[in-house]
Amino acid sequence: MLPDMIGGFLDGSDTDAVWLTHQGPDGADGFCFATPEQMTDGTWNMLAIAVHPDAQGQGAGRAITGALESNLRQRGARILIADTSGTDDFAATRAFYAAAGYTQESRIRDFWAAGDDKITFRKALGDG
Repeated sequence: MLPDMIGGFLDGSDTDAVWLTHQGPDGADGFCFATPEQMTDGTWNMLAIAVHPDAQGQGAGRAITGALESNLRQRGARILIADTSGTDDFAATRAFYAAAGYTQESRIRDFWAAGDDKITFRKALGDG
């Protein structure tokens, strides 16, 4: 999925997408990618965020999401959403979103696969 996400950003065809990286002491150790939600007024979707395991728990994720939120506020965004899995493997991800001020808005049972719910988190970014 990553090549499809970044392709438009790298070749300049998707000027709305936001792609940010976090630089740690040894180089890039995290990234995030967000796009505006179609047919909405100021709603964005963080489609990907990842932090290298060696950098997790050291503030890289918070720095990336904070930079993304600031960038989107400057663009007039009102809401940022992020989807994740409801499985135990993603418990730390859900805890990360909650600690970063995101609110769980919905759960769609068995969305990703049988027994793997889709959890959507939401954060208000301002009036836009």
